Amino acid sequence: MAILKIGIQKSGRLYEDSVQLLKECGIDLRNVKDRLKTESDNFPLEVFFLRDDDIPQYVEDGVADIGIVGENVLLEKNKQVETIEELGFGKCRLSIAIPRNQVYGGVASLEGKRIATSYPFIVKNYLKQHNVKADIHEISGSVEIAPGIGLSDVVADLVSSGSTLFMNGLKEVETMLKSQAVLIKNNKLSDEQLALLNKLLFRIRTVKKAKRNKYVLLNAPNDKLKEIISLLPGMKSPTVLPLAESGWSSVHSVLSEDEFWDKIEQLKEAGAQGILVIPIEKMVV
Repeated sequence: MAILKIGIQKSGRLYEDSVQLLKECGIDLRNVKDRLKTESDNFPLEVFFLRDDDIPQYVEDGVADIGIVGENVLLEKNKQVETIEELGFGKCRLSIAIPRNQVYGGVASLEGKRIATSYPFIVKNYLKQHNVKADIHEISGSVEIAPGIGLSDVVADLVSSGSTLFMNGLKEVETMLKSQAVLIKNNKLSDEQLALLNKLLFRIRTVKKAKRNKYVLLNAPNDKLKEIISLLPGMKSPTVLPLAESGWSSVHSVLSEDEFWDKIEQLKEAGAQGILVIPIEKMVV
């Protein structure tokens, strides 16, 4: 019987979201705490808990068939694997930061500078694209302290909120890469493994679709139904049911997260009342 082996981060910012995604896909995992490997009881999946930096190599070598990893790590390691799905969590950016008291003059102003980073491959390629030559210092951690101790002039580091840069007297001036968690696969999976992967992808996309949408129920006066329905496309079209009170109907539909607040305001202005918004657990289209 075929089994799919997946590598996920054993600790760090992607670990909890990766495990949660598998659980939301209906995959039961045995005790995952302090484990290096576990199996699912209800899906042919074996989970390896790995260092984030090692996941692309494990997938390229076929030790793991698939893996969840940050795009920043994937690009830095430059392994021969295929990205098959953006997962929408673990979002951050790889940025250039300089001391707050300095004025930034664009990428060209990095010429001849000393740049401290944990991502030398990405930084080197970025500078090459802009015809800039700089001295890159590879550091495995605490990159943000490099200018303060005289090791570098600027840094290239991952940024989420920017608070760490601020506390170290730095400011973000250039975004080189926007990153999120992605699902990658080995290039030589068997037909049986690809079939399992497609089943897993179906579940992942169903969960992602649900998170991007809300189920909306509202009461609408019948003389405003046409206008209200025009604001609610839904998956096909809104469901309309008569209420016990004459002249009123209950309208059920789905709204995407991107347009949610604008639509709610428009619905209220059109006469909708008693608007109820419910999260969707799964959404199959």
